[in-house]
Amino acid sequence: MQLLLLSSSRAHNSEYLAPYMNWLKSQLQGIDELLFIPYAGVTIDADGYLKQVASALTPLNIKVTSLHQYRQPQEAISKAQAIAVGGGNTFQLLKKLYQEDIVKLIRQRVTEGVPYIGWSAGSNIAGASIRTTNDMPIVEPESFDALQLLPLQLNPHYSDYKPEGFHGETRDMRLAEFMVLNPTTPIIAIPEGTALQRTGDALTLLGNGGGYLFRGGKKTAIAENSDLSYLLD
Repeated sequence: MQLLLLSSSRAHNSEYLAPYMNWLKSQLQGIDELLFIPYAGVTIDADGYLKQVASALTPLNIKVTSLHQYRQPQEAISKAQAIAVGGGNTFQLLKKLYQEDIVKLIRQRVTEGVPYIGWSAGSNIAGASIRTTNDMPIVEPESFDALQLLPLQLNPHYSDYKPEGFHGETRDMRLAEFMVLNPTTPIIAIPEGTALQRTGDALTLLGNGGGYLFRGGKKTAIAENSDLSYLLD
């Protein structure tokens, strides 16, 4: 299994996907065509989303097509050399995947070795479920169960910034609620500019600054390049 799960499409004030080009190049080595899934997009149409992604990946000399261009989505997934899933709204994304009946098929192809790249919502759905997404449930998917390419929860765009005078829940408070009801389930929180990489049975955190592991009511810092393979057991 080959997973590259980016926290975000940008870091700081970067261009789209630009900070991750070396990781993307490595993930797509030997690949000349990438199938993009734009379903998380809500405020951007599928054609515009494809154009944005294809433009960003121009340095890699890879042809990018989008699932919305195919009459038979299942056939497109079955023939894909590599799959990329963009960010947007996680609930909308998963709803569309269930509507097209391709959740199990994507899991099967990636399990067989097809490289998978996600960012934001596209990373969220690689976990066991989408119950730790930051997104508003603007639609209701068939299930919260996701691709289950990792036996844990993810929280991309992680930050626990709290403006002075703000009285809503911080990200840590929301994840703490999840831990109360799911004390044995790990959550990996990945700040912008970081990513998770799975190669076979190895799981590694990439990017400066590291991330955090939430489990059993505890928050533990994860250093850059930490080996997290034990969480796959």
